[in-house]
Amino acid sequence: MDDLDKAILIMFDESGALDDDLKKQAKLYCNATKEKPSICRLCIEKLCFSNLVQVQFWCLQTLHEVIRTRYLTMTLDERHMIRGSVFSIVCLEDKNLTRILEGPAFIKNKLAQVLITLIYFDYPLVWSSVFVDFFPHLSKGNVVIDMFCRVLNALDDELISLDYPRTPEELTVASRVKDAMRQQCVSQIVRAWYDIVSMYRNSDQELCTSVLDSMRRYISWIDIGLIVNDAFIPLLFDLILVGHLSDQLRGAAIRCLLAVVSKRMEPQSKLSLLQSLHISRLLRLVTENGDAEMVADIAALLTGYAVEALDCFKRINSEDAKGISMELLSEVLPSIFYVMKNFEVDATFNIIQFLSGYVAILKSFTPLREKQLLQLGQILEVILVLIRYDPAYRSNLDVMDKIGKEEEDRMVEFRKDLFVLLRTVGRVAPDVTQMFIRNSLASAVSRSSNSNVEEVEGALSLLYALGESISEEAMKTGSGLLSELVIMLLSTKFPCHSNRLVALVYLETVTRYIKFIQDNTQYIPMVLAAFLDERGIHHSNINVSRRASYLFMRVVKLLKMKLVPFIETILQSLQDTVAQFTIMNYTAEELSGSEDGSHIFEAIGLLIGTEDIQPEKQSDYLSSLLSPLCQQVEALLINAKLLNAEEANAKIAVIQQIIMAINSLSKGFSERLVTASRPAIGLMFKQTLDVLLQVLVIFPKVEPLRNKVTSFIHRMVDTLGASVFPYLPKALKQLLEEIEPKQMVGFLLLLNQLICKFNTLVRDILEEIFPAVVERIFSVIPRNGLPSPGPDAITEEVRELQELQRTLYTFLHVITTHDLSPVFLFPKCKAYLDPVMQLLLFSSCNHKDILVRKACVQIFIRLIKDWCAQPYEEKVPGFRSFVIEAFAINCCLYSVLDRSFDFHDANTFILFGEIVLAQKVMYEKFGDAFLVHFVSKGLSSANSPQDLAEQYRQKLQGGDLKALKSFYQSVVENLRLQQNGSLVFR
Repeated sequence: MDDLDKAILIMFDESGALDDDLKKQAKLYCNATKEKPSICRLCIEKLCFSNLVQVQFWCLQTLHEVIRTRYLTMTLDERHMIRGSVFSIVCLEDKNLTRILEGPAFIKNKLAQVLITLIYFDYPLVWSSVFVDFFPHLSKGNVVIDMFCRVLNALDDELISLDYPRTPEELTVASRVKDAMRQQCVSQIVRAWYDIVSMYRNSDQELCTSVLDSMRRYISWIDIGLIVNDAFIPLLFDLILVGHLSDQLRGAAIRCLLAVVSKRMEPQSKLSLLQSLHISRLLRLVTENGDAEMVADIAALLTGYAVEALDCFKRINSEDAKGISMELLSEVLPSIFYVMKNFEVDATFNIIQFLSGYVAILKSFTPLREKQLLQLGQILEVILVLIRYDPAYRSNLDVMDKIGKEEEDRMVEFRKDLFVLLRTVGRVAPDVTQMFIRNSLASAVSRSSNSNVEEVEGALSLLYALGESISEEAMKTGSGLLSELVIMLLSTKFPCHSNRLVALVYLETVTRYIKFIQDNTQYIPMVLAAFLDERGIHHSNINVSRRASYLFMRVVKLLKMKLVPFIETILQSLQDTVAQFTIMNYTAEELSGSEDGSHIFEAIGLLIGTEDIQPEKQSDYLSSLLSPLCQQVEALLINAKLLNAEEANAKIAVIQQIIMAINSLSKGFSERLVTASRPAIGLMFKQTLDVLLQVLVIFPKVEPLRNKVTSFIHRMVDTLGASVFPYLPKALKQLLEEIEPKQMVGFLLLLNQLICKFNTLVRDILEEIFPAVVERIFSVIPRNGLPSPGPDAITEEVRELQELQRTLYTFLHVITTHDLSPVFLFPKCKAYLDPVMQLLLFSSCNHKDILVRKACVQIFIRLIKDWCAQPYEEKVPGFRSFVIEAFAINCCLYSVLDRSFDFHDANTFILFGEIVLAQKVMYEKFGDAFLVHFVSKGLSSANSPQDLAEQYRQKLQGGDLKALKSFYQSVVENLRLQQNGSLVFR
């Protein structure tokens, strides 16, 4: 053992006993050896004499690398030596080398890879006989035949197969190699395959399996006549049908037949090929063979066969040929259905895609024949079997642990294509589909017990999925069997209804078909029972109960007026749920979901918020809900400041629940009802608002409570309209009290809502709070805007500040566009005018968000119009000169000259339109004062032509804004060319 052998052994050592430094030294030594000019000769010598597998592998790996990178720079003699030596090892020309061909598979695969690298460079121009020279050596037996298969497999993997990405050069070489092989040796290779399989089928089935797996790879590009003939096809069928052979060999033969079936060719030739195979000979294997792998291969073959037959049907115009295609399909479909219903196979996705294509062509058959209707029924049976959950996961799915969640997510994804197929069948044969679902439900009901959860859930899921493809008209009238299905659904109580999945899909399905109830109100009591009893809101599983609350709210929205006669019944049934909602001890995680249980209050609000109820009753209903809730809040606030943290948190959680309930309840009441027709209702909500504002006094710094109260104020603005005004000063003052700057986003959104709804009516309120708002925001946001952090530097804190800044721009934009710009000039606010203007100027020129820049430019346009209404009027001292000298030059010229201003970007081009409009407005208001300064200080410094000023004036004076925009864009683009990309004047 020399030093190189030792270094290789150290480098490949996995015992963990050797020092890392020693392994690094060994690697360096081996890498240095690779650089020697004689490395190829050294590697071949070691291959011939070393018995160490690690040394053999390193030598082969090194040969592969060196040939790949240095082969074309070697001498002709050196190349000849390498070719001869490698081929000699591969073909066992020296019997002393048997140990390599009898060694581990990874050594033989690496050897094959080395030979293929030589073929890449030298076949056929330099080494034309490589394949032909191989054939005489095949008589040496299975070790050489095995190597022959590995070489062919490596050729496919490394060069020919398009399953891997290839470079243009590799594609060219692959074409060259294939063309040469077709001319020279493919027929001999096929003959060798045939002879080997015939000779070894009983003595070495593993070898025959390897041969057929190699052959399968080549069928797609060799002459199909070499395989489809009176010799090879009977051999393949014989291998498949003879029972005593191994399943591996039979599977390899089946995969070869699939390659034959999938071979690309003209449809008429393909149809003749499919007919000639007499595939029916294999169909008995589906029911006879219990081996899963064998069945999977047969399923893949039958699917491939069916796909090709279907393709022939689509591509051939001859009616006779179409008839033959359908016969071939009808022949294999029962076996495909059998496999799908009884085995889990890898081909499931392909089968579903094929069935979807098959059902789609049946649309052209009118009317459908009996055989086709039967096939559609079988397809529905397949769908029902496949969508069922495995009972092994039943308890996991019911409690929704990690395993259950993963299985549900997997099944949701898996079902998507199956439900698409179901809806396709539903459109082609609606009666067959509805009858099948009815029978499935009836069967599930008749045998219903806690043991057939999956059957019930599957049948309900079919009905739910079908509803997506049914038209609104058909849904309302209950066409076909739909009315019977809906009544059956509503009237059935499954013993397994306590199961979470069954309960959820049941409620979802009832909700999906609720439009049928709109015109069939006699079934409303059944709908209410489904939602209000233990199947829905009173279900023992909280997730089902909450989902039921949400779905019931949707049902109420749709049936609203028709539920008025049942209000008493509904409210009575929900009494315990309403009471329980505000006392349950929810965790923070449970509260955070969108289905938090508060939808039941929204449903009640929608029910009792209609004008169809008598005013006295309506007041009683609302009072019976609001009064206890408000009293509960008041009781919770007593002495709340004296509580320890744990007690306070418990009270805060309950108050949160109550505010959510009240907020949801209020959604059912319109502004017109509470302010105009029934002001007593409005008074109740005002009193409630008064109570809830006390929460901010007691818990000013509890952010979740602050957010909930803010949300309620938003609702009251929409619900109470202008009558909310007396409460706003107190509400806004409380919200501003001890507010953190980063919490200002919610406050600004509330102000934006007030401004958008009431316009100038909020002027006095704004005058009071504007200074405090700006002061707090400028305490965390610099007056020249936030710096732009790199992607790695964007923390949660930075994101919060960016959101605050964006909301501030929206706030300023809303103020100016709602005739409230005088707010900036009030004595209390005037001190903040300059910093606000500086921020808007900086952002209009530099902000990374183009939409923010557009908003800033629009603000300036509006302010110019408001504060410079008359030409040469100075309403705001200094504003005119600020706009002309700072805004016009920096935003309207320098910012657009910057090459980052991309005219090809849609949003940027819209911003450019606003900038051009700003110039036109400035010229209208400031006249030559603007024009002279803009040309002399701006355009001239950018080396614009002398006559540009006059052209610019003409365009400004013209009424065509589009022409001005086009002209100014050409000016900017020309100036950019002159600047040659450098902007020195910014």
